[in-house]
Amino acid sequence: MSGIVSASSPRQRLQNAASWSKHIITSSPSRFAIVIFAMLILVFTVLLSLPIASATRTVTPLADALFTAVSTICVTGLATVDMATHWSPFGHVLIFIGVNIGALGVLTLASLMGMLISKRLGLRAKLMAAGDTNPMRAHGGVVNESQTVRLGEVGQLLTTVALSALIIEGALAILLYPALVMAGVEPIAALWEAPYFAAMAFTNTGFAPNAGGVAVFADDYLVLSLLMVGVFLGSIGFPVIYTLAKHVWHVKKWSLHTKLTLVTTVLLFVLGAVVFLVLEYANPKTFGSMDAADTTFQAFFLSAMTRSGGFNVIEMDDLNGSSLLAASMLMFVGGGSASTAGGIKVTTLAVLAIAVWSEAKGRQSVEAFGRRIPSDVQRVALSVVAWGATIVALSTIIISQITKADISHVLFDVISAFGTVGLSTGLTAELPDSASYVLATTIFMGRVGTVTLAAAVAATSRTQYYSLPVERPIVG
Repeated sequence: MSGIVSASSPRQRLQNAASWSKHIITSSPSRFAIVIFAMLILVFTVLLSLPIASATRTVTPLADALFTAVSTICVTGLATVDMATHWSPFGHVLIFIGVNIGALGVLTLASLMGMLISKRLGLRAKLMAAGDTNPMRAHGGVVNESQTVRLGEVGQLLTTVALSALIIEGALAILLYPALVMAGVEPIAALWEAPYFAAMAFTNTGFAPNAGGVAVFADDYLVLSLLMVGVFLGSIGFPVIYTLAKHVWHVKKWSLHTKLTLVTTVLLFVLGAVVFLVLEYANPKTFGSMDAADTTFQAFFLSAMTRSGGFNVIEMDDLNGSSLLAASMLMFVGGGSASTAGGIKVTTLAVLAIAVWSEAKGRQSVEAFGRRIPSDVQRVALSVVAWGATIVALSTIIISQITKADISHVLFDVISAFGTVGLSTGLTAELPDSASYVLATTIFMGRVGTVTLAAAVAATSRTQYYSLPVERPIVG
């Protein structure tokens, strides 16, 4: 009898573990996503610590390996080491693989893992997956027809995520190869650099495999333009790519999320370039030494990269203080929801801006493109901004206290970390281990998303069956 018990115990434990895993996946995909990302970071930290991963065949210190793993999986682009020279070919391949895994997104990755384990998505999981891939993802109520991704399209969305990443990166690599060769890169080296740059552009990471980064292509408009296209496609988000793939010429069929994302993205892209032109045209360290054409192009390139791209031609430390602040604002906003970009997301900014405008006009409801935006979406947008600002403020205070560095440089690098942008004033590479751990935590929280993080902490959503008396406090 004891033999039977001992033989069945491992099987029972496996069944219990499988049941527990399936429960975690279906009950809280957001929490499961955080666990998956944490595990991936742990695995890549170990791999990057191996002697074979470094160019000198030595063990990379834990702080540097961990920070690089976080920056890689969270597609950020910040680094505490020289990415071009510190890592061996094996290390660069690890980073290439890591950014593509991270590019799938927190919640998309969770859904994919859930499908692999549970073999199928049940109705409840489909409800959550549909919510987690659009701006209504934090809404605990009934899934309505205004969502970006419908229930029946969840499986198609997951396929689109993988295929779009593969197709876009492949097309970019094909276009970048001759451009890099014409720019002076050796044909053999370009075979590696083209897909590497393509992946870093589409994933909005910003790592470069060559010494000097994209600064060596400062006068090559073709290479820089291709990188901007890759960054744009990665930053608009998978739901938008999915919508455009189905209804590219039928604007009336575009969802409200798609319209808000594209309009706000283009608007910030143009306004950012204009602001940098005005603030930097007389700065001899940046645009002051360029002609009109170079200045205009570089202003647009800088505007695109501060949204989450992470590539830089000019040194961020050379920008005027006013430009650093403007760049910080763009980085804080970031890109589109369910995209490879970070930040609070452009739809969050759009919803709040429309709400403020509606309040100023005395309108009873918040409307855009013939659609009414419900109050719960507005509350989510406000919560995202509040949590994001809180994370940035706390991280800035802690790192400033540790390093005693210039507060403007600390704030810039912290927002770059939160927005998973990858631009730096040079502070990140000089951080002590304790400060690098704080910045790595900021990257992680910025990547998984403030709403996702809050949803994972909350054990369950509670339904309130009563309402309290209304009383209006004085605000403003």
